[in-house]
Amino acid sequence: ILNPKVAKQVTLCTFHSFCMQVLRKDISQLGYTKEFSLYDEKDVKRLVTQLVRHMLQHEGELPSLQLTLESLKAEGTESTQFVKDLRERLKICMRAYNAVDFDSLLSLTLQLFQEHPSVLEMYQEKYLYIMIDEYQDTNSTQYLLAQLLSEKYNNLCVVGDDDQSIYGWRGAEIKNILAFPSDTRIKLQQNYRSTPNILQAANALIRNNQERHEKELWSAKKEGAPLIIFNAPTEGEEAQGVIQRMISFHRDHKIPWKDMAILYRSNILSRPFELALMQSAWQKDGNWVRGIPYQIFGGLEFYERSEIKDITAYLRAIVNPLDQEALLRIINVPRRGVSDQALDKLTQINRSKNIPLWEVLKQASSVDGLSDRALNGIKSFVKLIETARDKFSSPPYSTTLQWLIETIDYNKAIIEEVKSDKMRLFKEENVAAFVQNLAEWEKTADGELADFVGTLTLDEDAWFPENPKANENKVNLMTFHSAKGLEFTVCFLVGLEDHIIPHEKSLLEGSLEEERRLMYVAMTRAKEHLVLSMARQRKRYGKDENSNPSRFLFEIPKTLVKVAKWDDVY
Repeated sequence: ILNPKVAKQVTLCTFHSFCMQVLRKDISQLGYTKEFSLYDEKDVKRLVTQLVRHMLQHEGELPSLQLTLESLKAEGTESTQFVKDLRERLKICMRAYNAVDFDSLLSLTLQLFQEHPSVLEMYQEKYLYIMIDEYQDTNSTQYLLAQLLSEKYNNLCVVGDDDQSIYGWRGAEIKNILAFPSDTRIKLQQNYRSTPNILQAANALIRNNQERHEKELWSAKKEGAPLIIFNAPTEGEEAQGVIQRMISFHRDHKIPWKDMAILYRSNILSRPFELALMQSAWQKDGNWVRGIPYQIFGGLEFYERSEIKDITAYLRAIVNPLDQEALLRIINVPRRGVSDQALDKLTQINRSKNIPLWEVLKQASSVDGLSDRALNGIKSFVKLIETARDKFSSPPYSTTLQWLIETIDYNKAIIEEVKSDKMRLFKEENVAAFVQNLAEWEKTADGELADFVGTLTLDEDAWFPENPKANENKVNLMTFHSAKGLEFTVCFLVGLEDHIIPHEKSLLEGSLEEERRLMYVAMTRAKEHLVLSMARQRKRYGKDENSNPSRFLFEIPKTLVKVAKWDDVY
């Protein structure tokens, strides 16, 4: 649409990516350096665990810290003294490690704009016109950032669908889009995905919500098939009913496996369907075969694999030696003779004397009780990082990364970790792909190594290769949340029972309307065929329990639905 030279002047990014850019330039005004590390949830959880152990003087196994982690994020709410102290220590540690997490990317940018008006004004003058997509998913900090950036010229356009606001549990506030003070409002109600029957059912469902903008989706397509609903005696028979219908769609309508999806409220519901898919027989090219190919979304992503985490940790430590999480991960990868006991001595000094771990490592020769082997390993590690910092000070970074991988003999670490030749090759190929990704990044980006490292944690999908199996002809299994933004010719919504959708926890928390929006999102993933199913009896905590159909099913007009027996596929 635009001339490429003009298009390149447009900043197109997520809130977190924008805040990363701002902080890389001006975070020094908040007491950090621009080479800060970005910690993901696992990094923060490990750090919190260490702090809790230290505060409680407890070295054994700790109970679940999930509620504690949630309390740490809820800064504006009433907290116990322990949580307040822990939150303060976490902030001090993060600053000492020169690290920020995803939440503080936003909050620190907000703090920067509020405390340094000149910085804010610079960005207000740079961005005279602002548009925010998926506005229904914004949280309170993102709302305030948008207000600050746009308050000078008031040219703010937001796009979103309040009926698809399904991330309240992640802090999204639907009131941001419901109460947006607009001068002009444009409704986009024509739908190009689903048939009128599917849309009418979804419209009828969502109409029961009180907090929403009034709208009615419509389509110019033909009416389409009615929705199919069936109620099976057990979860196993529900799975059989779904898979047999899937085989029928594949055989009679020539619909590829990849154009069909089984969607569920919670991952725990997938197991019966996996078993049924693996055991089902169907005809392929005139021959009977057992097992329908399938893939589950939400498996181990490329960036979560241990070899990629290792190489990323090396780059994090090279960019920011204060990054304690990165140092602890790689100091003995590949093995350098630094035992767990040696690391325990070093981290005790680090904690008790508040000395950065990097400084402790550099002064390791003065630490009592370290073996010669551990001392030599630490010295070689420190020398390696210092040499690498010098080499990575200028591009080409991908060439230097290849030097690093060869210097540390990372293949040795892979050989030590896995015995299978096939798995070794797989991991080596992943490392090679990582180097290639850095090379590709260098071709298009004009930045330092710190910018690439920040991008890894911030936007993994942008740089890592897709799963090579992603385009194979396989049935898709995923949660309602994971399906948002996707579409399939045939969708099976399963486990539609009242304690599952709406989830029993949502009823206690007063979030029934969000559960209805979630059901609405799931229904509108279907392009041509939508099948709804449930079981009258389901195992819970190892015991068979009776189930009731989801209350949402009674909100769909009977004229749009065909009720079938679970085993009446034809």
